[in-house]
Amino acid sequence: MKKILRSSLLWRAITAGAAWLDGQWSKSYTSLIFQGSGNESSGGLLGKAGRGVHRALCAVFRALRLDKLLEGSITTQCYFWMCLAVLIAPILPTMAAIGAVLIASASLTVRFGMEPGRRLVPSPVTKWVGAFAVIYAVSTIFSVDFRGSLPGGAVTVLFTLFAVVVMNCIDSRERMERLWSIIVASGFVVALIGIGQAALGLQSTETWVDLENFEDLTLRVYSTLDNPNVLSEYLLLVTPLAAAGVYTSRTANGRIASLTAAGACLLCLVLTWSRGGWLGIAFAAALFLVIMDRRFIILGAVGLLALLPMLPAGIWARLSSIGDLSDSSTSYRVYIWLATLNLLRDYWLAGFGTGVEAFRSVYPRYSFNAIAAPHSHNLFLQMFCECGIFGLTALLGVFLSAVRALGGALRGRRGPERARCAAVIAALGGFAVQSMTDHSFYNYRVMLMFWVIVGLGAAMAGLYRREARN
Repeated sequence: MKKILRSSLLWRAITAGAAWLDGQWSKSYTSLIFQGSGNESSGGLLGKAGRGVHRALCAVFRALRLDKLLEGSITTQCYFWMCLAVLIAPILPTMAAIGAVLIASASLTVRFGMEPGRRLVPSPVTKWVGAFAVIYAVSTIFSVDFRGSLPGGAVTVLFTLFAVVVMNCIDSRERMERLWSIIVASGFVVALIGIGQAALGLQSTETWVDLENFEDLTLRVYSTLDNPNVLSEYLLLVTPLAAAGVYTSRTANGRIASLTAAGACLLCLVLTWSRGGWLGIAFAAALFLVIMDRRFIILGAVGLLALLPMLPAGIWARLSSIGDLSDSSTSYRVYIWLATLNLLRDYWLAGFGTGVEAFRSVYPRYSFNAIAAPHSHNLFLQMFCECGIFGLTALLGVFLSAVRALGGALRGRRGPERARCAAVIAALGGFAVQSMTDHSFYNYRVMLMFWVIVGLGAAMAGLYRREARN
């Protein structure tokens, strides 16, 4: 038992996997050609090309006097525009989020054009984010349905690279903490809207409920995200951050506010009746508590056994249906997964292209019982069949490198800093669990928030690492 308490086997497995992936990348010819030697080196083709573009951009700004014209203007406030994009992403329609992301990205570009000495913030996560964006762009270009793939592919690449914008806009603890508060505040608003739907007794679309097996389940809240499963994916990213505020807030009022936000997000997540979301939040909570104190391994196991008999009958029935093939939702997913695995026998190397239209043009040839589906209901299977083994590897690299970077920042830290690192790891872990039961990038706004959390985690790990050096 002491050995279990000293070190979590799951944690060691995750960090070992991240180290192996990083090692394979560093030793690959792709890394040497594009990045140069070393994890954060810019001596390869990618670094040289980036410096060349930067010099050309600065030259244009000087020639047109834009550096003088735009100095001190709102167009240079990239942090403001980045925060605005994060604030409105879960609340307003996708087009508003796209507009805000474009403005924030353009503002960061302006800053680079005005500052010849500015450099991209180095992070081991950046190379995996860039690799995924490039692979997804190539898969879009060579899709079996280029016209159908192009709009979604362009949005996905834009939102993926927004993680780099977030990393380069956070250069201090104050900015990191402010962005953290904005994420929690917008999540609280979304959760309140969902709770309000339940209080008003709004009816759900019939496709979201299984009245045959759960006749009392007539309402699954969806808030601003139009789908209960999508809402649960979003809340999985926000709830751990809200819960961490109980540890990180410096005042009693701050802790009460964080507890209120976390409680609202958790209640709203329960009201989505998403079994994948419930599994995800259980995993996220366990991960957060174990990172904070390994003694929670024992306390959590005892607490879970004590909690199960006290669950309401409706929740218990919903949980016990996981794996039950008589449940329409479960059987639907299982048949789609089996068909997707058959599909991968032919498309495992490079995939067939990105987006719903490409999937619909290929999937029917492999489907069972003529079951129609817009996607594979599994994020990792979806990236595998859209972008092949390269896209799947890059996405896994994003998850594992982010966890590894935050794990390194955890060493020797206690209190608020440890809680923040644990919260981001828990958010990514819970999101990954639900992503095994659904295509979490299907909703663009949820996908954007995932990349925001990745960028926030990488920036935070970098801040803590630089502080440790100084």
